[in-house]
Amino acid sequence: MSYLLRLVVPDRPGILGAVATALGAAGIDIVSVDVLERGNGVAVDDIVVELPADRVADSLITAATAVPGVQVESLRPFAGPLDTHRELDLLEALAPAGEGTAKVLAAELPRVFRSGWAVVLSGSGSDVTLLAASDAAPSLDGLTLPWLPLRSPLLLPSDADWVPQRWQEMAVEMMAAPLDPEGTAVLLGRSGGPAFRRSELLRLAHLTGLAATVARLPPA
Repeated sequence: MSYLLRLVVPDRPGILGAVATALGAAGIDIVSVDVLERGNGVAVDDIVVELPADRVADSLITAATAVPGVQVESLRPFAGPLDTHRELDLLEALAPAGEGTAKVLAAELPRVFRSGWAVVLSGSGSDVTLLAASDAAPSLDGLTLPWLPLRSPLLLPSDADWVPQRWQEMAVEMMAAPLDPEGTAVLLGRSGGPAFRRSELLRLAHLTGLAATVARLPPA
């Protein structure tokens, strides 16, 4: 079973090695590591691990927190691809997309950010048009999105007033970024957390900016 473990760790040399040693001693294999952000003496890391069939998920928390100063922010099952070139793959897919940019973003962004779903939409308030959606995206029918049109990237917590009760119960964390000046935006969500970090939001804004640029380029 694969899990995505988000850790807040002291930002000092050797700390990831100590975590890897602790997990290895518990028979847990590390598949990939992403450093999300660093600052104020701490770092936030996403670690994908393989848990043996005879171990319970709590053993991950026990092993990680055995290292002094390490905190587990979240732990959830992970069923996504385990590649390390997600953003490059997205940019390569965008190049020939042309008018299909929205569909490429909706399909690929959940893989880049290890989120549950993504949609590309336009409009404002209750007058919203869905341009593209990933397979697991929820229905937006009848939903009012007061943050549209979007002019800058935005973190959208699951307890906001506009969020449906069902989404709040599922702790659906979201972030959004504008795709063009006309009001098109990308919305990403994942159920049960972890909450999107500002570093992830800035990465999303960077990628949507690149996507918008690529979409405007004339064909070769």
